[in-house]
Parts: sequence; structure tokens; C-alpha cells
Amino acid sequence: MKKQIFTLSTLLLLVTAFAGCEVVGGIFKAGMAWGIILVLLVIGGIIWLISRGGKK
Repeated sequence: MKKQIFTLSTLLLLVTAFAGCEVVGGIFKAGMAWGIILVLLVIGGIIWLISRGGKK
């Protein structure tokens, strides 16, 4: 009986850990996408400011 309880608790722990990893992976994917978007916006803003300054 103890071995069965140990096996079930281990299985529950593994399932919980894998679900947590999936959530963290989704968060990092979303964070990476926003990071890329923000970097592109900043680079675009810098290029826009430089081009605007060069016209004067």
C-alpha cells in the first residue's frame, strides 16, 4: 500500500511539474514576442529621429 501511495504521489508531482513547465514556456514565448516588438519599435524610433534631424 505504501508503494502504491508513493507511486501515485510521484506521478502527481510529475504531472504538476510538466504542466508548470508548459505554462512557463508559454510565458517566455509571449515575453520574447513582446521583446522583439519593443526592440523593433525602439530601433524604428531612433531611425526616425535621425532621419528627421538630418533634414534640417
